[in-house]
Amino acid sequence: MGQDDVTTFVDRDLRGARFNRSTLAGAVMRGVDVRELDIDAPWLADGALLVNGVDVAPLVEAELNRRFPGRELKQATDPESLGAAWAAVERAWAAAVDRVASMPEGTVDASVDGEWSFAQTLRHLAFATDAWLNKAIMRGPQPFHPLGQPHAEYETDGYDMSVFVAEQPTYPEVLEFRAERQAMVRDFLAAVTPELLAEPRPAAWSPEHQVPVLHCLHVIFDEEWEHLRFALRDLDAHDRNPVST
Repeated sequence: MGQDDVTTFVDRDLRGARFNRSTLAGAVMRGVDVRELDIDAPWLADGALLVNGVDVAPLVEAELNRRFPGRELKQATDPESLGAAWAAVERAWAAAVDRVASMPEGTVDASVDGEWSFAQTLRHLAFATDAWLNKAIMRGPQPFHPLGQPHAEYETDGYDMSVFVAEQPTYPEVLEFRAERQAMVRDFLAAVTPELLAEPRPAAWSPEHQVPVLHCLHVIFDEEWEHLRFALRDLDAHDRNPVST
C-alpha cells in the first residue's frame, strides 16, 4: 500500500469506538488522547508496541506471566517441559471452573459485550484441540466433535459446519467433553518424543503449509492461555454485575 493509500484521521473523535477482529498493524498515532484505552492483542508478543517511544510488549508479557503462573512455559520445546506446561494449564483452568461454580446460576451461559460465554469458551478450546491435535497432528479423518465451538469464519475454509450442534449443550455435557479433550492432550504429551515433535504436519487451516508437531502444540497452548485471560476478564465483569436468577 502506497503513502497515498494510507487512511488518515485528523481531529476525529473516536471515543467509545470498538474494533473487533481488525488490524491496526503499523498504525501511527501522534498527539492522541488514549486515557482508559483498552487494547486486547493476543499477538502482541510477535512484534513491538511503542508507547512514547518505549516498547511495552515485553513488559506486558512479563506481567501476564506473573499473573498466570505456568504461562511462561507455553513455548516449551522438550517432552518433559511440555508436560509440565500442560499441567500448569490444567491447574489454571481447574481454578477457573471452580470459581464459576460458586457464582450465580446462569453465569456459565452469560455473555459479556457479545463475547463467548464461559461454556462456549470451553467448547472452543475443545474444538482447538480437535483442530490441532486430532486433525493436524494425528490426521484423523473425522477430527471434530459436534459439541465443539468453531469460529464462524472457518466455514469459508471449506469445512462442513453442519457437523456442529446448533443448540447450546448442557454445562455438564460441556465439562465432560472438555475433560476428554484435556486428557487427550495429556496422554499425547506423556508419550511424545523429540523426533515426533520435529515431524512436519499440514497446518490445521492452511494444509498447503507444513509445520512441525511442536508448532501445533504451541498453538493449543496459546489458545488455552489467551482464552483463560478472556474468561477471567469476563468473570470479573460478572462479579461487578452478577447474573440475575
